[in-house]
Amino acid sequence: MSFESDLKRMEEIADLLKNENTGLEKAIKLYQEANELGKKLSKTLSDIQKQAEVVISSDENVLETEELEEEDDKV
Repeated sequence: MSFESDLKRMEEIADLLKNENTGLEKAIKLYQEANELGKKLSKTLSDIQKQAEVVISSDENVLETEELEEEDDKV
């Protein structure tokens, strides 16, 4: 699945978990699926962040790239 389809599935799961007609067993399975999808999505975002580059302009009007500096995890 692609990142976008995984994210869409997470939204579907959230809607199903909010639905009062979703039974307990189904809710547990949905929660487990969402947990796995969350791990996958988080890894994808982490990988993208590591690969990200910032485009900068030098004094000679030549575009260069440099790696994006990682920010500390702030909550």
